[in-house]
Order: sequence, then structure tokens, then C-alpha cells
Amino acid sequence: MNVAFAQVEGGNLPPLFVLVGLIVAAVLFIPFIISRFLTTVDAGTIRLVSWFGGKTNTFRGPGKAVEIPVLTTATTIPSKAINIDLDIADQTADVDDEGRTKPIKVRVLASAIVSIGDTNEMIKTAANKFFSKGEVEQNSILVDLLSSTGRRAINLLHHDELFNRSAAMRASASPAQIDHNLAITSEDDDRLAIIIKSACSRELQDLGLVFNSLNIKDVQSEVAEARRRQTALEAKANADIVQADQERRSREAQLAAEQAISDRTRDLEQRRAENAVIVAEAEAKRQTALATQREAELQATQIASAKADAEQMLVEASAAADAEALKIRRIAEAQAEGIRKVNEAMRDGGNQYLALRQLEMLPAIAPEIAKALGQAKLVNISGFGNAAGEASSQITQVIQTVLAAKLFSGPLDGVVGEVSSPPEPRSGNESKPPRDSAPTPNPTPKKSGPPPLPGS
Repeated sequence: MNVAFAQVEGGNLPPLFVLVGLIVAAVLFIPFIISRFLTTVDAGTIRLVSWFGGKTNTFRGPGKAVEIPVLTTATTIPSKAINIDLDIADQTADVDDEGRTKPIKVRVLASAIVSIGDTNEMIKTAANKFFSKGEVEQNSILVDLLSSTGRRAINLLHHDELFNRSAAMRASASPAQIDHNLAITSEDDDRLAIIIKSACSRELQDLGLVFNSLNIKDVQSEVAEARRRQTALEAKANADIVQADQERRSREAQLAAEQAISDRTRDLEQRRAENAVIVAEAEAKRQTALATQREAELQATQIASAKADAEQMLVEASAAADAEALKIRRIAEAQAEGIRKVNEAMRDGGNQYLALRQLEMLPAIAPEIAKALGQAKLVNISGFGNAAGEASSQITQVIQTVLAAKLFSGPLDGVVGEVSSPPEPRSGNESKPPRDSAPTPNPTPKKSGPPPLPGS
């Protein structure tokens, strides 16, 4: 290195170093020179380069424009679309039913889009006539041009044509041509846009510009406002109807749900009532069964008690009947013994006793016998000639028989009455016979007949 620096200082450079230096200098200097001849053209811009002698070259970005500083003059203009907001207010060409003019004041809010032409001549014209002015003046020129054209277009249109393209076609064409016009008309062929485009195309072309489109943002008028209000009211009414319908359906659904709940609740209550009735019936049957069981038990107890009482009463009645029979037999035996003794006494001296008794009873029975004999019609026939004596003998026998019967009827009737009399009541300690049990009949001894008369 020291040797190399020494050689450079002495002025003796090798050819290799010189060549490398020249190459590096050329690499650095040539791009600088070229950049002086090439200019960058950005996107959305157009570079106009005018040569010495009047020739003009157009370069669209993005790209490079060839320029020679001494021989050319260049300028840059924008190639973007220009958006212009329009506020157009004027009267329409409406007429009434009688054909008299009845304009309607309208206000149209729109936005127009214009751009620079495609040909070099239009680009050069735009650069000289339009873009040579300031931005505010450019905007003012376009607004004035498009607004005046829009007002002239509004003056040529009816009110409904601003809202309905089909209405404009029906107003200007026969019914046979409507379908054909609708078929051949593009979707952006608005009546107002068509008139503005055809009216301002020449003027824009003079400025190097072209009309691209017109976007109507809003059309304001008293009629349109009334229609909007009417439409809003109709929309609100329709919305209210829809809302009322929805509320009605919701209410109907709610009522249906409440009705279903009410039906289910009623069914549940009915089932509960039925279950309660079933439970009550079961309880009543149980109570009836218990009552029947208790009654059966009571009846069984009463029957057992009644049977025991009946058996006791039967035993007591049997004992009482046996005692009563024994008593009656003893009385009958005593009476029979008395009668027997009377018969014996009568057999031993009966005629004297009977005669004595007959004399005692004669005053009592003589009138009756006399009365009976007086009423009797007796005819006594005798074959021996002693009829009166036989009749007296027969009457005497009858009187003796009646007296004997009367004599003996007194003691016998007393015996029969004594036998037929009921037994003496027992003491209160003895049990009474049951109501349903039949009373034990007292044995009635047979009456013994009167003792035979002596000698009979």
C-alpha cells in the first residue's frame, strides 16, 4: 500500500485504475444525464411535451416522458374525472287539464361527472382552455355550464318526468311504442340526463371535456313533498296496519295460549273434583261398610242376646207352665175328690139332700118354669087312659132335672173359673219374656161333667 500511494503521488498511475475510474464515473454520470431527459408521469396525470417547431407529444401516466431541457417545454394536467355538485331550481312545463300552463317549481340536487377527452386534440384544448385557469374558476365554469343546461332541461320537462322515466315515455310516445322504447333505452338514460348531456356536449367539447353521467340525488317540490308525505302516511298506515295485525295475531296467540291454559286448568280442576268425588264415594262406601259391619255386629250381638233371653224365657216359661200345670192338676184332683165325695154322699142319702135343695130353690125357679110351661104347647097321648098323670110325672122329672143341674152348676162353675183364672204375677226380679216370643198358653183343664144323679 505504501508503494501504491507513493506511485500515485509521483504521477505514475497504472492503466487499470484509470479504466476503473472512468467506468465508475460513467455509471454515476450517465443516469444523471438520462434523468434530465426522462420525466416521471404519475398515475392520473397527462404530460404534454411541446418540441421546438410546434410538435406536441402526450404522455399518460403512469410512465416516462421524453424531454430535452433546451428543446422542449412540458406541462402536466390531471386526467381524473371531475365531480360537480349541482343545485338547480326552476319551473317545469306542466299544464292543467284544460291545456293552460301550470308550472311547478322544483329543485333538483344532482352531481355531474365530466372528464378530459380521449384524443390529443381535446387534451391539448383542455390544457389550453380549461386547465390553464385556477381550480376555483374551473369549478365555477362547470357549475354555471351544467346549471344553465339543467334549468333549460327542467323547463322542457313535466313534473312527473323528473321522477318516472316510464311516465316521460308514455307522455311522448304512443302506447304501441312504449314497450319498444323501454326495450331499447339503457338503464341510465334518464330524461333529464339525456337533455343535459345533449345540450352541454358541444360547450364541454369546446373546453376539451366530455359529459360522463348525471346522478340526481333529490328532486324537491311541493307536489313531491305532498306525495312524500302521502307516501309516508300510507307507509305509516301500512306499518300501523301490519303492527296492528301483528299485535292482533300476538293477542290471538296469547288468548289461545290462555284459553289452552284455562282449558287445562279446568280439566285439572274437573279431574280433581272427579277424584274428590271418587274419594268421597270410596269414603262413603267405607263408612257404609263400617256401618253395615257395626250393624251386623250389633244385630249379631242382639240376636245372640235375644236368643239367650229367649232360651232363658223359654226355660222360665216352661218352668212356670209346669208349675201352673201342676197347680191345675192339684186343683182338678181336689175338685174331682170333692165331686166324688159329693157323689158318695148323694149316693148314701141323695134323695133327702136333693129334696131339701129343691125346696130351697123352688121359689126361685118356679116362676120361670111356670112361664116356660105356659108358653109350651104340650100334647100328651096315652094308650092306657092316664094322660094327665103321665104329664104330671114328666113335668116333675123335668123340674127335678133342672133343680139338679142348678144345684150342681154352682160348685162346678166355681172350679172352672178358678182353673181358667190367670196365674199370679211373678216378682219384678224375674226377666220379662222377649217381645217377639209368643206367650205360653195356660193349659185349661177340661170341665168335668156334673155327677150322675142318684138312681140314673
